Amino acid sequence: MNSSAVTTPAAVHGYVLTLSCADQPGIVHSVSGSLLEAGCNITDSQQYGSPDTGTFFMRVAVETSTSFSRLREHLDSVAEKFSLTWTLHRAGAPIRTLILASKAAHCLNDLLFQQRSGTMPIEIPAIVSNHLDLKPMADFYGIPFYYIPVTPDTKADAEAKLLALVAELDVELVVLARYMQVLSDNLCTHLAGRAINIHHSFLPSFKGAKPYHQAHARGVKIIGATAHYVTAVLDEGPIIEQEVIRVDHAHSVEQFVSMGRAVEARTLAQAVQWHAEHRVLLDGHRTVVFN
Repeated sequence: MNSSAVTTPAAVHGYVLTLSCADQPGIVHSVSGSLLEAGCNITDSQQYGSPDTGTFFMRVAVETSTSFSRLREHLDSVAEKFSLTWTLHRAGAPIRTLILASKAAHCLNDLLFQQRSGTMPIEIPAIVSNHLDLKPMADFYGIPFYYIPVTPDTKADAEAKLLALVAELDVELVVLARYMQVLSDNLCTHLAGRAINIHHSFLPSFKGAKPYHQAHARGVKIIGATAHYVTAVLDEGPIIEQEVIRVDHAHSVEQFVSMGRAVEARTLAQAVQWHAEHRVLLDGHRTVVFN
């Protein structure tokens, strides 16, 4: 009786390729051809040529049994030909995300819930705060909590401890979930392109404490939030996502605050989601978001 060996099919994996380069003919053709040669099935492809900067952007999702290293080798020649700035990620792999927060819980709670429920591809190795108010929430979710107080005299030391944690925990993304501290220029530079902040969209009109109270007193008709990458210029980094909702004279101050917090949480979560799914590419002071 003859027996034949049973060949087990190679496992199929998903990958996401993102790239940018000077806009020129042949990029899509060459990238697609290289992926085909590597045995990839393209499941999603989006591209954009910026008329302002002359830069071409592309995001491609593929499925293949080709290994990660072999796929990179196939793409090397295309990258060299077009001088690509490019990254290749395993689709769905969670991004190691460090969350900074102060006292407000709404943004932090939303991120923790979505991470635990599996709807957001992030892994949270730690939460850092300059107050102890949110430690019970971190304990509830079983996430290590680091209390790093910040004063004008200890700011440099506090940021050094933060950077040490980023390195020690192999952090890929830092999220400022209503972290009420201004980061130094040095820290902003170190985290360029991998730190996301959220704030209300009243700036620069209503600065300082209780912005929703100020907005209510002035009869504002629209409130909202902005999520952006952190830069040395305060609250002026490349914008990832924004949302606005209408309010009117019948809403109380408390309703303004409650509605504003909900918008902030949604906006930050969406920005983190898109970043974690490798949908955001930087185009100078702007972003290209493939959604």
